[in-house]
Amino acid sequence: MNQLTPKNWFFLKQRLTPYLFLLPALIILGLTVFLPAMQAFYLSFTTYQDIGEAPKWIGFANFLRLWKDVVFWKTLENTFLYLVGVVPILVIAPLILAILVNQKLRGMNWFRTAYYTPVVISMVVAGIAWKWLYAENGLLNQFLKTLGLFTDGIPWLTSPAKILGVVPISLASVMAVTIWKGLGYYMVIYLAGLQSIPADVYEAAAIDGSDGIRKHWDITIPLMQPYLALVAVISAISATKVFEEVYIMTGGGPLNSSKTIVYYLYEQAFSNLEISYACTIGLVLFLMILSLSVLRLVINQQDGNNISM
Repeated sequence: MNQLTPKNWFFLKQRLTPYLFLLPALIILGLTVFLPAMQAFYLSFTTYQDIGEAPKWIGFANFLRLWKDVVFWKTLENTFLYLVGVVPILVIAPLILAILVNQKLRGMNWFRTAYYTPVVISMVVAGIAWKWLYAENGLLNQFLKTLGLFTDGIPWLTSPAKILGVVPISLASVMAVTIWKGLGYYMVIYLAGLQSIPADVYEAAAIDGSDGIRKHWDITIPLMQPYLALVAVISAISATKVFEEVYIMTGGGPLNSSKTIVYYLYEQAFSNLEISYACTIGLVLFLMILSLSVLRLVINQQDGNNISM
């Protein structure tokens, strides 16, 4: 048997020290994240007969109920529309803003601050303010009436009618707030990437005839690929988890036209007290996000292999 010599003890201590530093955070995560997640997984296969009683095992009954739930499929559709409507704009528009505010012009710091201000505003405050703007006699409708457009006003948050037969007006109105709130945040991420690109790269490209807008197509976008992928993933996760905007501005209405899957989960858990059913919805949502994350990793790995080749 190997004896624990001072030299072996030194190397063992070096190996264990990082894990000892990680142990407190791991314990906190285990108690606040992993343990509740395992409990939620178990509860998705159970039901409560009465409050206070132990849950009863029912197998896949909650999943069968979910499969037949029309409202669930409606919220899933709304969440998908949210992703499609919000993510592309939050990937492209902040990059354009970052390129603009990256110029060395007088007063540019003021513009950076102005674009970032919505990020530091509480979502509750922003939601209430936009709800007033969207009101029947709100600023937006008054402005349209002044221009002689839509004299009866637009029911921004109270109409289930669809724009071009695809996106409900209420859902599109909430999307606009999410985009307005996230522009400055993603702009800062892009700005950090832009400032890491050496200036001599653009100078060399200018000699080859790549200048003006073309230099961004030839240089900026290819070098910003990691940042584009990062913003796409972060904005997609945020759009999937959207809740505050819906809760404050529409409450999921009218006629479930703006209800997202996370809001439906909240409604089942805290309004209807269907804890087990809400855990089932949460499990399905987790599997969806996990699948998208794995797909994203596979695509990134394939892109890396193509670049190395």
